[in-house]
Formats: sequence, C-alpha cells, structure tokens
Amino acid sequence: MKIDIERFADGPIIRPNMDARMGDNVNGPTLIEVPGWIKNPLGKYYLYFGHHDGRYIRLAYANDLQGPWQTYEPGVLPLNQSLFQGHIASPDVLVDDEEKCIRLYYHGAPKPTYTGQKQFTRVALSADGLTFEAQAEQLGLPYMRTVRHDGWYYSIAMPGQLYRSRDGLTNFETGPNPFEPGMRHSALLVLQDRLIIFYTQVGDTPERILWSEIDLTYDWNDWTPTSPNPLLEPDRDYEGGGLKLVASERGLAKGRVRQLRDPAVFDDGQRIYLLYSVAGESGIAIAQLKLSEI
Repeated sequence: MKIDIERFADGPIIRPNMDARMGDNVNGPTLIEVPGWIKNPLGKYYLYFGHHDGRYIRLAYANDLQGPWQTYEPGVLPLNQSLFQGHIASPDVLVDDEEKCIRLYYHGAPKPTYTGQKQFTRVALSADGLTFEAQAEQLGLPYMRTVRHDGWYYSIAMPGQLYRSRDGLTNFETGPNPFEPGMRHSALLVLQDRLIIFYTQVGDTPERILWSEIDLTYDWNDWTPTSPNPLLEPDRDYEGGGLKLVASERGLAKGRVRQLRDPAVFDDGQRIYLLYSVAGESGIAIAQLKLSEI
C-alpha cells in the first residue's frame, strides 16, 4: 500500500477562539456528513472536536469541506450531562443509519481533573447530532476510535489497546496491544480485509502522523501492525513548522508547538480525507489521502 497526502486548504479550517466559549486549545476532530434522516441540520457536515480540558464537546458545521466553517457555540454534551466530572474530550462520532442514531464516544474521569483518577471512555446517543444522552457503561481506556467490520465493532484506545463489541455500545472485550507504548491518538480506516491505522507517537522529534496496516483475516488476538510509515510532518507555519524542534511529551500541549496530533479519517464514499490537529493543539486542518497499491 502507498499513501500520498495533499493538504486540502492553505491553513486550518478550525482556529482558536472562533466563538466566545471555545478558547485557544483545539484538538480531537471527528467529521461526519449529516445523514438525510436528520431534519433541518445546521449544515451538510458536522465536525465535532475537543478541548484537552473541556467542559463540553465543540461542534462546527459547513456545507463544503473547504468552508467556511462556523462553530455552534453552545456545543454538545455539556459536562454536567456526560456522567463525568472534571473534563470531557476526544470525541469520535459514528453514524448508525439502521437505528437512525448518532454515536458519540468520548472520555473523561469520574472525579475532577488532576485528582489522579483514571480516565475511560463512554458513549452518548443522539437522534439529531446536537442533543446527546450519555450511557453509563465504562467501555475501555480513553481515546477509543471505533470501526465496524465483519459483525463486530473494533476499537483502538491509547496507547494501542484493542477492544471489540458486538453492538459497539456494551460489553467490550479486551484484546491485545500490538503497538509501541508511546502511541498517542489513532484513526482507523477499514479497506475490505485491511485496517489502516493513522497515529502519532509521543517522544517523536517532531511528533508527526504515521500509518501502519493490519491484516484482518487473522484472529484478532494475532493482529500485527506493519512497521510505521511516515505520512505528514509539521512543516507549514500553521502546523508549527517554524517552531523549535523538540521531542513531544504526553498531556496538554502548552501553547503552539511543532507537532501534529489527533488524526481522524473521513470517507465520503468517493474520496478519503485526514483531519489533524496542528501546532500541538492549536487548530484543525484537513488533507486528502490518495491510496494506491504498490
């Protein structure tokens, strides 16, 4: 497999402080085309995203991927309705056309931030993509990214932990972790019997977007990713390309840094796009992926 990438616009599509609430920490994108069964949507596309220490999930909308993008200032899933305390972050949204439901996977902690509580993932459900009802079950580690394949919902959480569930809502089984311990956030793309994983690695200099491939024909306990391939480096100014070159660390990005984080895949049925956080957690950009066989 060969993957080429072409930046889709000259600069991020989401920037800090686009409304009075969102602030200057911008990360964790997940993009959907609004399904036809949602009446009177805000726009053709909904882009959910987070703040590293968020009190709600952010939402932007547009009728064209190039924009203009507008934020929905109230956001969705406020902290006091999330069944978490402290913060919520890192949305991952799936459209369930069979049930006419939007699934929003997100993580948080049971007690306020910085009290040493372990974080984990929950899911919230919505009929309109704006009003969500949180489900109580703890699904797995934080930063779960979920896809459907061959009758199962498979997830990868940070740092590379595999899970699966029959319905994607309950009873996630814990599988192996075939990745390096520095794996940060991932994005998943199923291509028939192959899983393409886009991710970043804590400690890289600079942190950049990599990709690996897994053969899904094997038993999931034997899934083994290929060696990582570099995909995208932070070399544009808006990506932090002019900033100091240092190894990345875990946790919140402290201001603008020379790092790319939080890849997310969007497949519209004709083209495949990659969204990602720029300059650490200082905006969201988009690029088109071009996949070909070697």
